[in-house]
Amino acid sequence: MASVYDLKPRFVALLRPIAGRLAARGVTANAVTLAAMLASIGVGTVLALWPDCLRLWLVLPVFLFLRMAGNAIDGILAREFAMKSRLGAILNEVGDVVSDTALYLPFALLPGVNGFWVVLAVVVAIIGEMTGVLGQVIGASRRYDGPMGKSDRAAVFGLIGFLIGIGVPLGSWINWAMIAIALLGAVTLLNRARRALAETPK
Repeated sequence: MASVYDLKPRFVALLRPIAGRLAARGVTANAVTLAAMLASIGVGTVLALWPDCLRLWLVLPVFLFLRMAGNAIDGILAREFAMKSRLGAILNEVGDVVSDTALYLPFALLPGVNGFWVVLAVVVAIIGEMTGVLGQVIGASRRYDGPMGKSDRAAVFGLIGFLIGIGVPLGSWINWAMIAIALLGAVTLLNRARRALAETPK
């Protein structure tokens, strides 16, 4: 199924010169990963403390784009500048889950939003990422299949944050969006499990 992740090669190509300059200055892949995670926690904390300040939600799509760029840059540094490490692999996976959780749970605090659906969408996303990682455990590749992978979630949550920030009235549409994210997340984890199994010998 199509996914925003399919656009990653072009995005990486645009960011490669930036990664090269960072490497020349001694910036490591792990440092970029940690910075992105800590910044995500910071932005999520601000949104959680002041969810009623709707203009603040305009920060979310901008930050999600920057975070996506950071994730691509740490990957370039790891692969192309000999910075791969076991610690880096752990930080990369854990950092993504922590960042998503910090940035998306504040939606549950918006007036009129049913927090259950927000939490469900986040939990399904976490299970989906775990399923993708488990592909490697059984001898397959790390699965990034969609339709609701990390990049897709960032695009959807960023759009919702943008709409909130420009003054679109809060309402049940946010609950329905969370339900859709959860359902597509469930399809995603099933796709990842199925394709990981298809890669491994029976």
